[in-house]
Formats: sequence, C-alpha cells, structure tokens
Amino acid sequence: MRSSLIMGSLLAVLQGGGLSVSADDWPQWRGPLRDGVWRETGIADRFEGGQLPIRWRVAIKPGYAGPAVAEGRVFVTDRDRDKHTERVLCLDVGTGQLLWRHEYACTYGVSYDSGPRATPTVRDAKVYTLGAMGHLFCLDACDGRILWTKDCVKDYRAPVPVWGFASAPLVDGERLIALIGGADTAAVVVFHKDTGREIWRSLSAREIGYCPPVIIEAGGTRQLIVWMPEELCSLDPHSGEVHWRQPFHCESGLSIATPITDGHRLFVSTFYNGPLMLRLAATRSAATVLWKGESDSELDTEKVHCLMSTPWLKDGYLYAVGGYGALRCLDAETGARVWETYQPTGNDRWWNAFLIPCGDRVFIANEQGELITARLSPKGYEELSRARLIEPTNRVRRRDVVWSHPAFANRHVFARNDKAIVCASLETAASQPGR
Repeated sequence: MRSSLIMGSLLAVLQGGGLSVSADDWPQWRGPLRDGVWRETGIADRFEGGQLPIRWRVAIKPGYAGPAVAEGRVFVTDRDRDKHTERVLCLDVGTGQLLWRHEYACTYGVSYDSGPRATPTVRDAKVYTLGAMGHLFCLDACDGRILWTKDCVKDYRAPVPVWGFASAPLVDGERLIALIGGADTAAVVVFHKDTGREIWRSLSAREIGYCPPVIIEAGGTRQLIVWMPEELCSLDPHSGEVHWRQPFHCESGLSIATPITDGHRLFVSTFYNGPLMLRLAATRSAATVLWKGESDSELDTEKVHCLMSTPWLKDGYLYAVGGYGALRCLDAETGARVWETYQPTGNDRWWNAFLIPCGDRVFIANEQGELITARLSPKGYEELSRARLIEPTNRVRRRDVVWSHPAFANRHVFARNDKAIVCASLETAASQPGR
C-alpha cells in the first residue's frame, strides 16, 4: 500500500509540472514538527508586482480546517450543508484533480457551523480526520477506504464543545493521540494508529477546549502537552502518566492557540484570561509559573491575549497576534511589551493572523486573505511584501474572513476559504525546474 502511494506521488510530481520530489511536506497541523516553522529553502522574499502565481484553484465547500500536504497529495475537509454531510477530499498536489472523496452523514449542532475545524493528519499512507461533531476516521490515504473509526460522542459519551471538536490528532510512533473529552478519565485517548485499538486514556475534564496536543522535549524527557480550559498538563506519551499540572482557567472554554516552547519556557495565551509563561525544569519533568497576564478588560491588555493565532518564541522574544489584531513583541522572560503594530492585521474583536517563520523572515497569513512576508525582531516590524492569496468569504462579526491555516509545502502555499482551495508558487526563480 505504501509503495503504491509513493509511486502515485512521484507520478503526481511528474504530471503536475515540476513540484520538487525533494521538497518538504506539511502533513499535519502546523507542519512536519507541529511547530509552525517552514524549513524549505529557495523561497521568495518578495512577490513580484504584488501578485502570487496561482498554480491551480479547485472548488470546495465550507470549512475552517486547513489543508495537509503529503506525498503528492492534498487532504482537506469540508461540509455539504444541503446534504448534512462532512467530506474528506484528496487532491493531486500538482493539478488539484480530485483523486477520492469520503463523505459521511453529520448533522451539526455547533456555533459557527461552516464546517470541520481540525487539519487532517497524514502518516504512513493513512490520513486521520476529526469532524466538528466528533467523528474520528483513519482512512487509507491512497483510496479513501475506512480502516477504522471512532465516534467521540457515542463511544466515549463526550459532550460536543460549543464550537465543535477542533483538536487535530497527533501521531507519535504507533500511537494516535486525540482529545476526546469523554467520561471515565477519557479526556485524552490514545489509539493504535493502524488498528484503532485503545492503548491508554488519561485525565478527566469538564470541557476539552480546542487546542491540539503537542509533544515537547524538556527536562530530559519527551512530554505530551495538553491544554484544556481549566489546566495545562504534561503527560508521558507512552503511558498517559501525569508529569505535572498547572491550573489556568480559560473563560468560555477558549483554550485554542497551540502551546509553544523554546525548551526552557512554555507559553499559552487565551482571549479573556490572557497569557501564561511557565519555566520548564532543566533536569526533570516539572514547571513553575514565570509570569502571567492580569487584566480587567479584554480591550485593556498589557501583554497579549491570543484567540486563534499561535505565537512565535525566538531568541528570548515572543511575537503574537492578540484578540483585537495587534501584533506585539514581548520580552519572553518578563512579559514586558517591546512594541506593537496593526500594519499586517486590523483592529477589531477576534481579528486573526497566522505567523509562519521561514529562514530569516516570517510569512503572515491574515484573515483578509493576504500573504505577507516580514522580518520580526526586537527592533520592530519590517514588511517586505504582500499579496492577495485567497478571497475572504466567511461572514463573521460583520466582516468577511479567512480563518483556516494554510499549508506550506513543495515551495508552494495551499490555502482554502469557504468556496475554493488554491495552490500558489512561492519559489524563487533560481529554484524553479529548468533554471
């Protein structure tokens, strides 16, 4: 099965007109290492004439879930409102041609009902998807056949979060790690990635929030970090044993932005309650509070109150987009604000932009559908270029937005809105085939 998928990938590359076989994939939420960093080279700093060369555009239906790109294929999920179904689509990376579609009945009962939230996870010729109402699938990435499936609500008595299930599953070795939120200490459930057999379950929670799990290295230990609306937890990814727990209340269940680390510190931030920076122990699995934000008003925030945008922690400084759009730089050790700007974003409640570091610059995908390149440093914000990537089509809070995270792979960017998914080249001229 895997050899056939790889052969299909190579054919897709050849037929698709030159996407590099040596380029990196983006097989899950926030990329290969789930850290939001794009590590490919040969990437343009500036967009000629303020335009992006669109390679292909394919019509799809609504959804918030960003695409995943792996082994010559693009995986994206959407919702057919008329048929009351959710769909998993597999497209050719070079042409956008539909290779297969998996569709299943799914009646929605969530706020912001435009479609699935969780980016697919692809590993070893399998694709794992989590729908807004808790349908977890393991599908054959080659043809879309169901290999195994779970229903968070029926199988684990999990309540559906207000804004739907959103935590993209994580593959670690033979384990698929999922935030289920079920009864009987089943907030986190780990399955065998090939068979669906339950390996372990851990933690109890009144609600699980929307934050994807991540694995970090700290204190000489691999730690599974799970952030739920009442606490931040570190678990042993092999057994589910708890290393440490840090209480941190998130009003309205808004644990969303992915925890980030530099190996010494761990940072989370939520819209109403603000930020929390932990100091990670150097020689054991432990954490203590370094600093946290205090504010009486969502408008009057001294540090940064993130909603969906995951910050970037680099060289002792934190760069983050707050819930009212300000891009801020903070001193990571103290939380003191260094600067702020609205130049790449806008100023309104729940304004969003995603930060994707690449080499010495950062790609910023904002909710207006623009892609920006900029350099961020303690000295300030330096914009290099910007262009329209995709049209904002989702109407929320009296404005049209794009709230799905793009994928960056094969020196291209893949972005979706509620009507289409597009692929645009970000190659430098020197890195293009034949140059």
